[in-house]
Amino acid sequence: MESKPLPGSLFLKIFVWFGAVVLTVIVGTFLVSELTHPEPPQPPRRPDQILDKYTQTAAESYERDGQGALIKYFEQVQHDSGVRLFLFNDQLQELSGRRQPAGAAAVAQRVFQTRQPEFVPAEGSPPLFARLAFTASGSQYALVAEMPPRKGPGVIHPTMHLLAIILVGGLFCYWLARYLTSPVAKLRAATRELANGNLRARVGPSLGSRRDELVSLGADFDLMAEKIESLVNSQRRLLGDISHELRSPLARLNVALELARQRAGEDAATALQRIEREAETLNEMIGQLLALTRLENHTEAVERSSFDLAQLIREIVDDADYEAKNRNRSVRLESPKLCEVLGNEQLLRRAVENVVRNAVQFTANGTEVEVKLTCGDQAVITVRDHGPGVPAEALDKLFRPFYRVDEARDRNSGGTGLGLAIAERAIRLHGGTVEAANLDTGGLAVTITLSSNAGKE
Repeated sequence: MESKPLPGSLFLKIFVWFGAVVLTVIVGTFLVSELTHPEPPQPPRRPDQILDKYTQTAAESYERDGQGALIKYFEQVQHDSGVRLFLFNDQLQELSGRRQPAGAAAVAQRVFQTRQPEFVPAEGSPPLFARLAFTASGSQYALVAEMPPRKGPGVIHPTMHLLAIILVGGLFCYWLARYLTSPVAKLRAATRELANGNLRARVGPSLGSRRDELVSLGADFDLMAEKIESLVNSQRRLLGDISHELRSPLARLNVALELARQRAGEDAATALQRIEREAETLNEMIGQLLALTRLENHTEAVERSSFDLAQLIREIVDDADYEAKNRNRSVRLESPKLCEVLGNEQLLRRAVENVVRNAVQFTANGTEVEVKLTCGDQAVITVRDHGPGVPAEALDKLFRPFYRVDEARDRNSGGTGLGLAIAERAIRLHGGTVEAANLDTGGLAVTITLSSNAGKE
């Protein structure tokens, strides 16, 4: 069963810690910047302050140095405070030559008439202030000031700036955490594949051109996987070769046995029968070893065709029930009339038959083995016996070759320890699964599930 990553995964830890550090630096830097940033120069807001500061200087600058000096002075004031200034003579001529706002000449005219400072608020445009100026020459001028709009306290802009920095920092932390942990995730996936029997699983090609310790770890994993694949393949070849080689001396043993039976008297009959039974057991074991080797090396034919799985199981149950009755046991089937599947009929027959015969072997006398087939999106076969069951820690080991449970499945039972292993390989070749579980009421239940590529069409 594939395990899922826990919430406290390496990626999450790296992302949270890097994110916390970056967020602390960003917020701290932002606060220090805001607290130590000098306030921008604020223009005087009262009309008398504006007029006192600028009016007399503008008039005298014009009379002393002309229009060029006036323009330079106005530009300097606008740069420093954002206030636009315009100087009118008593003929209402704007002396700087700058483009004046609407209403500037009118407010200057009112100042000449009332001889008092004037304020003109405007909807949708900056307000205007005006005041008279008198020079030493006796000339009169009206200075008109266009005030810039008052800005708010400046909260929205810094906040959006901070959020943008946090977003960029968060994306950077996510990318960094993903970069650091992606080789670990790929290594974990390759490890699961290797554990599931894919001996060709490698992680090196998926790591690309990285050059760090994680790549070295991946290279070590690939070296380990290569050695494991070599050892397992060597073991399989050795098993197959030994099985083939044992066939010849076994055949000669059977010939010698027949000759001995013809020449021996009645006193040797019992011993010869025992030799014959052991030779049959050895022959069966060799046959199963060869079948297991072909399955594990994927040399067994796996051509698929459509057939009725329900009919196949009925035939297996009928044969098993006939043999079970001789041992005071029985086999009962619960199945639909038809269950069309796509698969290799001979492989599936061998797999199901091995499981059923194993159940018949270990069910208690006077009990029945219950075989149930359900057919839907998946074909599920359940085989239940009423035997002693197996220890919980041995459940996931039952389908290993030659594995035996001391309490119930020893050599005195007559088994070879290969039947369930062959069944598991055959089912796995069909993309299915086989699992064993102890029942609360006693006995063992083996469940075979055929996946969609071998299930009902």
